[in-house]
Amino acid sequence: MLLGERIKELRDEHGVLQRQLAAVLEIDTPMFSKIERGDRRAKRTQVIQLAEYFKVDKNELLTLWLADKVLDAVEDEDELKHDAIEVARKRIG
Repeated sequence: MLLGERIKELRDEHGVLQRQLAAVLEIDTPMFSKIERGDRRAKRTQVIQLAEYFKVDKNELLTLWLADKVLDAVEDEDELKHDAIEVARKRIG
């Protein structure tokens, strides 16, 4: 939910309502709310749209988006998640 937290921070800093951002992304407000809470994953294109809207580095938001995907993938692997992430880290260098 790293991305959702950052989106909420940006939204609060800019005084933007969820429904306004939902309109920018061409989705309904409940869907946007789920993205912000981390109950649903934003599409890559939506993350880029949000970065452009808030005038922040798209790589910042994309990194959080990707980190959320990684965390979701290892969430239920209590015993192995750290080892798996370390193997992956070594692989990508």
